[in-house]
Amino acid sequence: MTRIPNPGFGTFRLEGDVLKNAVKSALAAGYRHIDTAQMYGNETEVGEAIRESGIPRDEIFLTTKVWHDRLRPGDLEASVDESLDRLGTESVDLLLIHWPSPDGEVQMDDYLNALAAVQDAGKAKHIGISNFTRAQVDQAIDILGEGALLTNQIEVHPFLQNRALVEHCQSRGLEVTAYMPLAVGKVMKDATLERIAQAHDANPAQIALAWIKARGLVTIPSSTKAEHIRSNLAAFEIALSDDEMAQIAELDRGERIADPDFAPEWD
Repeated sequence: MTRIPNPGFGTFRLEGDVLKNAVKSALAAGYRHIDTAQMYGNETEVGEAIRESGIPRDEIFLTTKVWHDRLRPGDLEASVDESLDRLGTESVDLLLIHWPSPDGEVQMDDYLNALAAVQDAGKAKHIGISNFTRAQVDQAIDILGEGALLTNQIEVHPFLQNRALVEHCQSRGLEVTAYMPLAVGKVMKDATLERIAQAHDANPAQIALAWIKARGLVTIPSSTKAEHIRSNLAAFEIALSDDEMAQIAELDRGERIADPDFAPEWD
């Protein structure tokens, strides 16, 4: 059982009224976890959409992230205050380090201790990391201690199953939040997922999401269409057979989509 509402609604690349309508559609459909980040440039609209939705703030699990150019102690705390101001809230439910500091420019113990200080100040209920490798996960836990970090948010979809990192995080007590679960739409064109979807009167996107849930992962699919937002939520009612899970396991081809030049050396 995850401690993070699952699924969440992702907001990467969404902005303006399109974003606000999508967030309100997600909340109306029953999502209670909204994921944003400083880098997305949409925290203000996310906050407005939450307020306009009529759903009480304390019923929503809200995540944001600190970008890698704001990791220096002092600057990290200032950036969090800016995020809270844009979101129009006194605290977030989950605050993540979006990427480890490129080339270790800022020492991990410096920015993780600053992150913990933000939590101690009541500005984040939970803290976590994103895009950390196995070695970086171990280093982070060594710094803050067992149980301090809630999740590592990483790219996971049928074509990048990231099994070694997923299993390592789970063995260390971290939940895994899977981003880009639909591989930016590529799952819709896969013959195996299409065949499994037909057997469940579903679509390939729903099968990809059901597969992620079956692995015990949280995920944050994104869409601008109310129909797809509802469909993604309904995917969590689909139970895949062991044979279907094995078929999907064969789709892993190490196809990484999020791989910027400042990324760590991946596992």
